[in-house]
Amino acid sequence: MSLQATMPATSAAATADAMDAAWLAAQQRLRWRRRIMPLFGGAALLFVWWALVAVFQVRPFIAPSPEVVAITFYQKFGMLMQNLWPTAIEAVCGFLLGNFAAITLATVFVHRKAVDEAFFPIAVLINSIPVVAKAPILVLLMGNGLSPKIAIAGIIVFFPTLVNMVRGLEAVNPQAMELMHVLSATKWEVFMKLRLQTSLPFLFSALKIAASTAVVGAIVGEWIGSQEGIGALIIQATYNFDSALLYATVLCGSFFSILFFLTIRLIERFVVRWQPEGAP
Repeated sequence: MSLQATMPATSAAATADAMDAAWLAAQQRLRWRRRIMPLFGGAALLFVWWALVAVFQVRPFIAPSPEVVAITFYQKFGMLMQNLWPTAIEAVCGFLLGNFAAITLATVFVHRKAVDEAFFPIAVLINSIPVVAKAPILVLLMGNGLSPKIAIAGIIVFFPTLVNMVRGLEAVNPQAMELMHVLSATKWEVFMKLRLQTSLPFLFSALKIAASTAVVGAIVGEWIGSQEGIGALIIQATYNFDSALLYATVLCGSFFSILFFLTIRLIERFVVRWQPEGAP
């Protein structure tokens, strides 16, 4: 009897171990796939670019080949980095200020519904104005320094973070909220231990978007009025019909935007440890 009883238990344990091993192997394959597939996508894009230029014999001043852009990127690397520096400062400062303002205002909106009803429509109105229309106004008000570019980047990242943060702060579990009230938790304790923790996945979803849009805002601000930066270099290369430099400059800005995005994603992995691996 004892032998017959132990055999099913041993078989069940072996099956569970096999299932765990299969799940771990599947997760490992999924992680490698997520790392490798973007490389395949980039290689395919480069091949299509090269093929279109070669087959249709596109003139270099319209669309240079990938190898010409790569050579220009290497030759002009110093100039690109010199112009990337102010753009990076504007994007990062705008990112920090815009998101800080959005998080602060979202907290006020959640706790003061009258303020939400009064000022949220104004935030929607400001967000509906195209950035190319807001940029000249800010340049006229603040001059041609870093300030208007930082303001433009901050305004661009503000609204998505505001909306996501409000959603996150209001997405608390009603039972958890009731438990906090039963335990006589203060508003500060409810905010720090419940609302803020619940809102973090929503917040980082907005921050990852803001990492890219902040760079776009800084570049748009440099188009309006600036002597340096990625945006100014794009305008200069366009007017000079230097397509290779234009493409290299755009790639430089794109690489920084991707690096900024990956930095926020890495921070998210350390801060929001309970979020699933495949979550956005």
